[in-house]
Amino acid sequence: MAKTERRKQVEAVVLYPLDWLEERSGLVGGIKYFLFRKVPRDVGWAQTLGSATLTAFLVQAITGVILAMFYKPSPNEAYESIHHITNDITFGWLVRGMHRWGASVFIILLFFHMARVFLYGAYKYPRELNWIIGFILLILGMFEGFTGYLLPFDQTAYWATVVGMNITANGPFVGSIMGQILQGGPEIGSTTLSRFYSLHMLVAPGLIFALIGLHLYLVIRLGVSSPPWSKDAAGAEHPDEEPEPGARAGLVAPTNRGRPTA
Repeated sequence: MAKTERRKQVEAVVLYPLDWLEERSGLVGGIKYFLFRKVPRDVGWAQTLGSATLTAFLVQAITGVILAMFYKPSPNEAYESIHHITNDITFGWLVRGMHRWGASVFIILLFFHMARVFLYGAYKYPRELNWIIGFILLILGMFEGFTGYLLPFDQTAYWATVVGMNITANGPFVGSIMGQILQGGPEIGSTTLSRFYSLHMLVAPGLIFALIGLHLYLVIRLGVSSPPWSKDAAGAEHPDEEPEPGARAGLVAPTNRGRPTA
């Protein structure tokens, strides 16, 4: 049914901001390509572990920012500020609980995601770089958990950090240097807490965000890895499917057809 003139005018008004943004940045086309790219037909729930891990990290980032607004990184005030967040701030108990237990969920999902990649052989050519980036993200995720554990500065956090620092200091080659840098003195105190807080809030999250961006870029560029039993390469067109608009003109990003897949 032909569109009425009134409907065309309404659509033009509604779509004008998107058209304006697309003309000046190309973001709309990029988002469309990210959301509506081809994937193998026989992918399953296992391929959602990466998205679940990303969601868990975003929850950690958001709740962490909220907690940072009330937390005081001082040995004399840290525990009291945590107590204040939990008992006095509206829904503070919920935000802290989500951040505390979400850290374990994030690490567990990281291991599940990495196990899926390994078992599916998705670390093979041409995805070796993405596997390396994922491994670095695993290390950074565990480092986030280690630095965040001290922040409540109660007895459990203090002595657990003492054990962790002893293990770090006894590591080969650079272990003693890393221990001195992290501890910042002869014993765990205010300097240690400040360094752990800055690493937990600024350094590690910044690196994780940057590597996640690179990780997602490589996933988009190389396509979703097919299951081991799949006969179709990621992004391959099927005989009963029409090619994407612009494919014949070479306007669509290349897929990984012809490359070995897991």
